[in-house]
Amino acid sequence: MAELQRFHVGPRLSEMAVHNGTIYLAGQVPDDPSKDIKGQTAEVLAMVDRLLAEAGSDKTRILMTQIFLKDIGEIGQMNEVWDAWIPAGHTPPRATVQAAMANEQYRIEIVVTAAKP
Repeated sequence: MAELQRFHVGPRLSEMAVHNGTIYLAGQVPDDPSKDIKGQTAEVLAMVDRLLAEAGSDKTRILMTQIFLKDIGEIGQMNEVWDAWIPAGHTPPRATVQAAMANEQYRIEIVVTAAKP
């Protein structure tokens, strides 16, 4: 039976779980919600980088990304940051939708599933 690992376990959720070579990240939100959409996106993508590295992987191994935006009108600005972050040839399947946020100041939340090497 494959081992299940949980990382940064809290009373409500874990930030990441790894099972059978697949890495599942919880929805990542900015620590500084006072930033604009570009700043929040960059901050959240840096969190994704750190968590994937902790699990022994990286953004070239992303299997699927779900992006939740408070205002879908900001997708262009968010995409500028995303396009600069994701390596060419490694763009994963992705869904981007408008959604109500748990904190009114959050402009973005990103959920990632990735593979271990």
